[in-house]
Amino acid sequence: MIGPLPLRAYAIAILIGIVVAWWILERRYRAKGGPADVSLDVAVWMVIFGIVGARLYHVITTPDPYFGENGDLSKIIRVWEGGLGIWGAVALGAVGAYIGLKRRGLRMAPFADALAPGLLIAQAIGRLGNYFNQELYGRPTDLPWGLEIDRQNIVGGYHEGTLFHPTFLYELIWCLIGAVVLVALERKFKFRGGQSFWMYVMIYTAGRTWIENLRIDEAQVFFGLRLNVWTSLFMFLVATALFLWRTKVVRSEGYEDEIYLEGHGPEDFENRDELATSKSASLKDKTKSETATPDGKEVDGAPAKRAAASTATAVADDPSGAESVPEDDSEGESTSSAKAVTSTEAEEADAATQQAAEAEDAAEATDESDTK
Repeated sequence: MIGPLPLRAYAIAILIGIVVAWWILERRYRAKGGPADVSLDVAVWMVIFGIVGARLYHVITTPDPYFGENGDLSKIIRVWEGGLGIWGAVALGAVGAYIGLKRRGLRMAPFADALAPGLLIAQAIGRLGNYFNQELYGRPTDLPWGLEIDRQNIVGGYHEGTLFHPTFLYELIWCLIGAVVLVALERKFKFRGGQSFWMYVMIYTAGRTWIENLRIDEAQVFFGLRLNVWTSLFMFLVATALFLWRTKVVRSEGYEDEIYLEGHGPEDFENRDELATSKSASLKDKTKSETATPDGKEVDGAPAKRAAASTATAVADDPSGAESVPEDDSEGESTSSAKAVTSTEAEEADAATQQAAEAEDAAEATDESDTK
């Protein structure tokens, strides 16, 4: 306890796993050319969606404690008591990652590849919470590393003192070894374009299939196998197919593992800035040539024309707002201030041209007024 706040080992293990996964992700993603600090922003989306998805998957696939005869609906929100399904976390976590990356104009595949080894390590750390909760263990065993469970946490009607397979420990070890194998394969075969992520799914599901078969906690059973066994087998086949497809894609001629979505790279923004500067300079040169005589002297009304043209140019440079036309005195006569010119789409070439036309019209109107 910290004051009135209880400390839950399960929650602490999950939080440590999240931090470690983010730390690995940040360094791997930067090494791939990803922008700084993006991983933290996207990780927030992933964690929120992932926890919700993990809990929903557990509640849906293990409904009796919540909706059964003696079920308690309030248990649904007691995440600290255990009950998070990895497949729900992966599914909704991916949705959260997509939203976060889309907002930044970044592609999914390089980010997923950077995340893959960290996911395995985070899952390994999270399994420590099962030890402290004394849950998700396997059937009885007489092996030296058999786990003794407190009487109130024994399931299946076994007597006190029975030793059980520590299946969460098996998964912890499998995930750590899997992370090392994944990085080794990635370096040897130059994985990219999503290959590392789908290899992660293959590695994890291969271990989860046999580990799940050892467990004796409550679960939905179909055709003699637990639901999570069927899910693991299905996801292994899906991941294998997608890994082979991505391998074919990345080996195709001219493939590049782009970090940014089309039109959102740093060079694209630089080109836009250069285009806006070029348009601004062109408008200034055109206005200057139209307000001067062949001998270089300004024609009547040139000050007002310059003021209107200057405002149009400023709006083209800064489409977010409008600038008011400045006042100009010529030979002791005061001219009226020009009206503000606004534009919302000055970035496009046709909008810039329209601003130049408006400047010319304003200057002609001033000439006519001075003549009268």
